[in-house]
Amino acid sequence: MMKNVLVVGAGGYVGRYVACEFKKRGYRVRAMVRDSEVLKREGPSHQPAIHDVVDEIWTGDATRPETLNGICDGIDLVFSSMGLSRSDSTLSFEDIDHLANRRILELARQAGVKKFEYVSVFRAELMMGSDVVRAHEAFVKDLEASGLDYTIIRPNAYFSDMAQFLNIARKGLMFWLGDGDNKMNPIHGADLAVVCVDAAEGKANSVDVGGPDMFTFRSLFELAFEAVGKEPQIIFLPLWLGEAALWTLRLFNPKLADAASFFVDVNKMENDAPAYGSHRLRDFFREMAAEGGQPAHQSKQ
Repeated sequence: MMKNVLVVGAGGYVGRYVACEFKKRGYRVRAMVRDSEVLKREGPSHQPAIHDVVDEIWTGDATRPETLNGICDGIDLVFSSMGLSRSDSTLSFEDIDHLANRRILELARQAGVKKFEYVSVFRAELMMGSDVVRAHEAFVKDLEASGLDYTIIRPNAYFSDMAQFLNIARKGLMFWLGDGDNKMNPIHGADLAVVCVDAAEGKANSVDVGGPDMFTFRSLFELAFEAVGKEPQIIFLPLWLGEAALWTLRLFNPKLADAASFFVDVNKMENDAPAYGSHRLRDFFREMAAEGGQPAHQSKQ
């Protein structure tokens, strides 16, 4: 049984929970982060502090190869949820989600790692117009061709992503593209971690995953308004309006246009993934609303 795991992106929402789950199951956990100090504090969406949970902390930057020498030595399994924080404007999704992960993959091959597990995007084939999705899937192709045993985890959305709707609901008015009838079942990080570790110990090459409760976007927004104690005020805009705005944005701000493209694509499709876990979004919303906190974007690194 594999017992030594490297968790890449251990400072992020998913990475923290996954590191805890591996440790719970008896693995020796090496956690890679750029800044070890972040692991001493609970994350903005209640993800746990793991500084004293993991066995070893590797401070490194996957864009700087000199900080990675030996990172995969003695490792049986690599798990990566590393990706670009949207707040980092100096790097691209290609730099992190694809090329930085590929650098870790090559080191894993050289070190004789047995398996590599990677978190990509649910129904990515429907969103290939977005840079972030293309970067994810470019690495997936590298991983598939690597010769290593692998598993791709494909969640549809995290509870931490949903916190943004609480922040909007507090302001009293929400705008959304589409009619709000598309389905989604976001998953809590702890539930996703169980799926990830189960998959690491299993045979499946790809796992689609969502949470236990299915929502339409409309009902999800209403739940956010309920949590902050306000009457829902939601204005739904036609999708063609978003697509027209994309054309203009690409001329003046390609980076913003890419983020908007992902948003438009999500609103064209159903996001109902196979259901896992037991954590309820209603409870998460109530906890976050009671604090009055406004989580910042959580880096995947």
